[in-house]
Formats: sequence, C-alpha cells, structure tokens
Amino acid sequence: MKIAIIGYSGSGKSTLAKLLSEYYQIPLLYLDTVHFTANWMEREKEERARLVREFLQNGSWVIDGNYTKLFYEERLEQADQIIFMNFSRWNCFFRACKRYRTYKNQTRESMADGCNEKMDFEFAKWILWDSRTKTRRAHFRQIIDSYPKKVTVIRNQRELDRFTAPFKKAIFT
Repeated sequence: MKIAIIGYSGSGKSTLAKLLSEYYQIPLLYLDTVHFTANWMEREKEERARLVREFLQNGSWVIDGNYTKLFYEERLEQADQIIFMNFSRWNCFFRACKRYRTYKNQTRESMADGCNEKMDFEFAKWILWDSRTKTRRAHFRQIIDSYPKKVTVIRNQRELDRFTAPFKKAIFT
C-alpha cells in the first residue's frame, strides 16, 4: 500500500498520515522533516532529493505533504491512493491556531527537530490566501482529473470522521 496525502496547511494531513501508517503498519514520511532542519532552516536541495528518493524505494509507504520539487509526480504515480485534504481556508486557519495552542514552544512529530510550532503573520497569510491561488487550485484539480480512480477528496471534519472511522476502530479497540 502506498498512500500520498496532499492538501492545504492545517487540514490534518499529518494526523491522517500517522493514523494510516499505524493501521497499515507501513513507513511514514513527513515531507516537512525532509524540507527543514533545526530552527526552520531549509535542508540542502540534493539532500532533500536523496532522502525522498530513498524513501520511495520502500514497498509500502505513507507520504504527507505537497512539495512539488520532491518527486511529486513519481509519488502520485506510485501511490495506490491519493488523499486530498481540501478543507476551507477558514477551517484550516482555525485548525492551525488550535494546533499552535496545543504545541506552542514544542516540536511536533511531523516537523524537523528544533522547528517549534509557530503561528505568525506569514503563516496565517499562507493558509488564508497564498496557498490558495488560482494556479494552486488548478493544480489540485488537475491531480483529481489525472488520477480519478485513486483520489479521495476530504472537504470537512464530517467527511474525515467518516473516512477514518474504520481505521480508528481497528486501532483503538
């Protein structure tokens, strides 16, 4: 099983990726841990590529994140399932604020060591506007059109709950 989880910041990609990784007992790669090193410094381009290329050699995996320069097409091609987290901008912003309150001054598992949770103007602007340009929306639509048999679109918490219920039941009972 190979699962690519894409979508907007704050939509719950990392949480879903962890759940699916635990359920299927397959390796998980958070692309934020590849892109960044401590204190939000960007990792060298060649090193990022090497880490993702090596991870893609696994027979099964879950990969969380967009990062179009990190073997994006290869990930989508190889994936048995692509999950697009398409929550509204305001829902993503609310979720990111909630996450910030929970992890303030801490590093989440889905981030590189030393990258403490933050919520600043730049990130808020990214969630609300910059990540939702016409070009980016068209890019996501193109993925849905290119891989219709393996894309699942999750638009809200109710759909996410419905999608994850069988996995949670199996893991937590």
